[in-house]
Amino acid sequence: MLAAMPDSAPSPLSAGGPALRDGGDACPGTLRLHRADDGALARVRVPGGVLSADRAEALLAAAGRFGDGELHLTSRGNVQLRGLGAECGGGLAELLAGAGLLPSAAHERARNIVASPLAGLDGSPALGERLAELDALVCASAAAASLSGRFLFALDDGRGDVDALGADVTLIADGDAFLLRIGPGDEVFRIPAAEGPRAALRAAEAFLRAARDSGAWRVKDLPDPVRSELVRAVGAAAGPAEHRPRPRTAKAPEPGTHGPGDAVETTPGSGAAPETTPGSTDAPETTPGPGGTVETTPGSGAAPETTPGSTDALPDAHPHANPHGPAHTAAPANPPQAPPASAAALAVDVPLGRLTPGQWRLLTATARRYGSELRLTPWRGIVVPGPFTGAEAADALGALAAAGLITSPDSPWTGVGACIGRPGCAKSLADVRAEAGAALGPAGRLPVYWSGCERRCGHPHGEWIDVVATPDGHRISYVRGERRDPPATVRDDPAALAAAVAAARARAL
Repeated sequence: MLAAMPDSAPSPLSAGGPALRDGGDACPGTLRLHRADDGALARVRVPGGVLSADRAEALLAAAGRFGDGELHLTSRGNVQLRGLGAECGGGLAELLAGAGLLPSAAHERARNIVASPLAGLDGSPALGERLAELDALVCASAAAASLSGRFLFALDDGRGDVDALGADVTLIADGDAFLLRIGPGDEVFRIPAAEGPRAALRAAEAFLRAARDSGAWRVKDLPDPVRSELVRAVGAAAGPAEHRPRPRTAKAPEPGTHGPGDAVETTPGSGAAPETTPGSTDAPETTPGPGGTVETTPGSGAAPETTPGSTDALPDAHPHANPHGPAHTAAPANPPQAPPASAAALAVDVPLGRLTPGQWRLLTATARRYGSELRLTPWRGIVVPGPFTGAEAADALGALAAAGLITSPDSPWTGVGACIGRPGCAKSLADVRAEAGAALGPAGRLPVYWSGCERRCGHPHGEWIDVVATPDGHRISYVRGERRDPPATVRDDPAALAAAVAAARARAL
């Protein structure tokens, strides 16, 4: 069952240009694994990031039985398993299928759906039924099996968080309707809510027909005339177009508690995105945003398992920290917060997207005790639906913080991301996870993403600081959507690198 994977197409942020169907779809799945320097890699699609506690336990079992035991969150709310043995394919597929995580072998890489992680929890519309319907429709469509592993659906509850990710087909809740967006354009089409999932599938099938001649993987890769005709054809079946610019920044759920009345609203039709909280990470896609790259997960090196009450995962002792010590005075991982009165959900971020078995077990146990569900976010975080009393929320957050998870937006890890880097990736020029840990700065600044090579696997979308390892050192630049400032290069000097990154994050405010 294991197949060696060809190289993924380069990010348009590098010199590679649009990704076309030249070398086969390189995105891994659970039936087609990818060989990395630390073993084989499997990517398990989790539509909308929604996991029952039972399925979460099945993923942990798969990671322990076949891989290195850890679970890695991706930029589309999926899960990657690393360190897999070369002969594990059949057993892994059987385990995941038995847990309901592989409902259709033909569609396993096409089930790429992101959804607003707080939908229905903070006063925003619930999306669960529509998410399940869209997933079922995709799995029932023979044509949809031909969608690449890079094609992305998005279900947005109206706040603009996942609408900002530049998905290929986006449904945006708007009263008793959905607004349908095709690609990154500013036109949307109003359709009845009940018709939303089927309209999204029809749009994806129309894309496949439009892409036959060009070999495009995604809507943004289509030649301009073909893309315009696709939008026109989909719109003709949906109704009149409305102008609603796609949000340019995305706001991830802040670590901590969430409840009714917390939802961020946007003015209907304005396209205005909620302002990004400095330090939050704008979501990368599997080929994220308009700039797109291959979805990868940060973190793969061995880490000591943490348990509630331990301090092993605080910033100075984090498994990704530089062995020579951090280049700053570290703040507490989670400064004390006032206890909430009650909460509909808890949100945590995961340093560099990597979860130890102990952390995953604690999250699953917390979910089972309250709402029996986890929601993985496109920002490598996790939402745990409740409800929780104030005391329950405080106790749960305390345990999660002690296990090394980020439970406060004031954590210095907030907004810090990195690709897998060395030693897991042969193409990487540096151990960027250790470098990211060594260069942590004060909380509340723009996201920073560390890449081991020009491919920038898993980079954010929107506004961020780009740090890329090169043969000459590290190149640092400020990115705003499709624009970037002229880069500065820092030679191999860890202290100078940390200072330059901190200055870039501060100067960009």
